[in-house]
Amino acid sequence: MQSDSTRTETVVWPTLTYADARAAIAFLVEAFGFVEAAVYGEGDRVDHAQLDWPAGGGVMLGSHRADSVLADRPVGTGSVYIVVEDADELCRRAVAAGAVVVKGLTDEDYGSRGFTVRDPQGVIWSFGTYAGE
Repeated sequence: MQSDSTRTETVVWPTLTYADARAAIAFLVEAFGFVEAAVYGEGDRVDHAQLDWPAGGGVMLGSHRADSVLADRPVGTGSVYIVVEDADELCRRAVAAGAVVVKGLTDEDYGSRGFTVRDPQGVIWSFGTYAGE
């Protein structure tokens, strides 16, 4: 396992499908602070999008398509956890943008402070200060 000081690239990218991927991108940028790095597709269809997390890493997403390896997965499902420094501020931002609180701000026994919300299309997003062991 690498220490934080030797990590040079992100190797885990959660991937999600949305019924309205363009609306999902706009929401994730506004509510959580993702940065739109790439969006490929035509019209309403998104074949591939990369949203970067400012502290590193990110998510990839796209429109539901019959030719996708994820075609048999229901859109708007999935759960992602992201490490944040200020859970309180991000929670306020997310709620103001329309995220539905699933679990409010909580101080956990293992030292994390975080919350969980559902985006408008159903994906569950958890944010907390716990960065792993």
